[in-house]
Amino acid sequence: MALIRTRRDFLGGIAAASAVGLAQPSGPRASEGVLETTTIRLQRPALCATPLYIADELLRAEGFTEIRYVDDPPGVPPLTNADFGPFYASQSVSAIDAGEPVILLAGVMVGCFELFAREGIGSIAELRGKSVGRQALGSTNEVLLRIMAAQVGLDPAKDIHWINDRSIKPIELFIDGKIDAFLGFPPEPQELRAKGIGRVLVNTSVDRPWSQYFCCMLAGNREFVRRYPVATKRVLRAILKATDLCATEPARAVQQLADRGLSARGDYALQTLSENGYNWREYDAEDTIRWYALRLREAGFIKSSPQKIIADGTDWRFLDELKRELRA
Repeated sequence: MALIRTRRDFLGGIAAASAVGLAQPSGPRASEGVLETTTIRLQRPALCATPLYIADELLRAEGFTEIRYVDDPPGVPPLTNADFGPFYASQSVSAIDAGEPVILLAGVMVGCFELFAREGIGSIAELRGKSVGRQALGSTNEVLLRIMAAQVGLDPAKDIHWINDRSIKPIELFIDGKIDAFLGFPPEPQELRAKGIGRVLVNTSVDRPWSQYFCCMLAGNREFVRRYPVATKRVLRAILKATDLCATEPARAVQQLADRGLSARGDYALQTLSENGYNWREYDAEDTIRWYALRLREAGFIKSSPQKIIADGTDWRFLDELKRELRA
């Protein structure tokens, strides 16, 4: 694995990757106007949303001097304490339907969840009557698995025995043989594969229809986006460049995580970045939201139509500009 030990090495890696659009042209920035704020708060991401972590130096190059990573306490609306954050597509749609102050700006990656089941279970349909772990009632993994179950004709409320224990994670229940299946995200799938436990029924990075849509979306706080459009575009540019770096040089990205003490297992992190699709140019963000909104409405999770969700909670103008600016 190539190692990056210094800030100079990291910036050098960015320069070396200019062939995929990481180099910043000087023209567009000069025409954008004055940066309205130099302080931003980013929602602390999971491992699969690594671009938000390694965007730090890129954000500083955009003029931001204070960059903070924060957590929203359990039970509070998304982006209560942060200006930007990564959210699963279904989670994003639900937040917009509930009137939360989030604006979706772009898709970041495809595929992070994997549905694991014990040996002897060969399909989602065979989860009928089985025990399935969930992090909490209404959690992202439960909602996604309910959609998966409904897609094959199961009634998620009646046909699945849901198990949640706030004192122990579903992966631990699965390893101990106390549940039949659960939906995991990095580094959980990597850990289970390393231990040879269970089998994968669905891998959202490669299995249709999940692999045809973004999983993680980048959202901005509605008020921040309204008040600071120049800052919003610069944040998005930095994160999209970092996303390109994850796609083209995952080992460099993993080393950045390690140097900052953000990844306990470099091998799991490298697997995650290498296996997931950081192809923000190739997938349609709006189509992703439309598809998930349809599925969530069919399952009774939201009341709004896909058209209303898109109208109320998305703003693709910055993405459209950056697709032209950062074209490969």
